[in-house]
Amino acid sequence: MSLDHATSIVKYQTATRDAFLGGTLTVAQPAKGFRAGLDSVLLGAAVGPGRGTMLDLGAGVGTAALVALAQQAELQATLVENDAETLALARENLASNGFASRAEVLALDVVESGAVRAAAGLSTGHYGSVIANPPFFAAGQGTGARGAGRAAARHMAASALDLWARTAAASAAPGGEVIFVLPAESLAPLLAAFTPRFGALTLLPFSPRPGEPSTRLLLRGIKGSRAPLTLLAARPVHAGDGPAFSSEIEAILRGATRLVW
Repeated sequence: MSLDHATSIVKYQTATRDAFLGGTLTVAQPAKGFRAGLDSVLLGAAVGPGRGTMLDLGAGVGTAALVALAQQAELQATLVENDAETLALARENLASNGFASRAEVLALDVVESGAVRAAAGLSTGHYGSVIANPPFFAAGQGTGARGAGRAAARHMAASALDLWARTAAASAAPGGEVIFVLPAESLAPLLAAFTPRFGALTLLPFSPRPGEPSTRLLLRGIKGSRAPLTLLAARPVHAGDGPAFSSEIEAILRGATRLVW
């Protein structure tokens, strides 16, 4: 469900309030431009249990973090976002969903230096889980984005992905997990960014339907591990030719379960 409403926070467009996890969460996000959806829910649901602290890099309006907070009552979260209007919506969403006391929001560009990150309040070697849904098209590739916010959310050079992984590695605690969600075409630069920094890599592909090529993936690495990579079987998002979701995805979207992988 989505209801348009005027807000002084979003200056150039209206926002919608959208229901996630079967109505458990209500998320305000821009009516146009980059909007949270399945990737954000999968990312938040992928956070391992008992991690204690979580960092969401490039958090947007906070959907992935909200999913993780809703599913794990003991979790404390830090959200990093550099767009001022999006940052304001993230703060609003944390407060309106009752998570203000369990989360903080930092104004920061993920690719900044360690000194700048520290000055902004981002802890080093601290977080039990670090998650990210980075921009995923190299400049000049993919569908053109309307508006600077949507472009920033979707477009970055492959070299910048390495900087995101650098920040994630610096922020994760020893033994902490780092989880990125990206389209399947980003696998090569993603593996190149993760392999020197993490072990126990676990790759989970998702296909639109059974038997079809995978189009999105989750990659998890463990800081300090030397275990080899595990490639999991692809999981279908939809049950068949129609719009119905698979039973696993439907349960995750309803908030009945987290992603077990």
